[in-house]
Amino acid sequence: MATTKPGERKLQILQTLATMLEQPKGEKITTAALAAKIEVSEAALYRHFASKAQMFEGLIDFIESTVFGLVNQISAQQEKGLYQAQAIALMLLNFAERNPGMTRVIIGDALVNEDERLQLRMNQFVDRIELALKQALRLAAAQGEANEAEATMRANILTSFVLGRWQRFAKSRFQHKPGDGAAQQIALMLV
Repeated sequence: MATTKPGERKLQILQTLATMLEQPKGEKITTAALAAKIEVSEAALYRHFASKAQMFEGLIDFIESTVFGLVNQISAQQEKGLYQAQAIALMLLNFAERNPGMTRVIIGDALVNEDERLQLRMNQFVDRIELALKQALRLAAAQGEANEAEATMRANILTSFVLGRWQRFAKSRFQHKPGDGAAQQIALMLV
């Protein structure tokens, strides 16, 4: 077997884990199955990660840094608050469609029977999404394009819509694409 550079094996483990999570049957992933897929021993996995929970934390780190990096880009590039809210919601749906395995992590489906702190972290992730949407809608209110009193409620509605689309995507074995018809539906929620 060819030698890998430092950090490459760790990335390979995370990529393989994400790929395994894309399997529609959603079977529990064991370290033995993951090691077999990469063609290494379980001990080799544990040289890079202290536990399976730490592997999932690596995926969550990727999800958080990618999503909130994109939220920051949208906020910086789009001056209008309503457009920010719409762009953030659509980006979240597109992220899920491009990363089906990560979607199972976000909705907690892949975290069943794993360390409880992983699900708590994903709950905080969703809270941060709702906060970003609320900030965009408050900006829209300050710009005279939305009602300040409705910002919290609309942010919650958008967050629930995105969560529902993610759930449907995962539960349909990735057949119902989260972005299908979403732009028009989000526009209706922002009127």
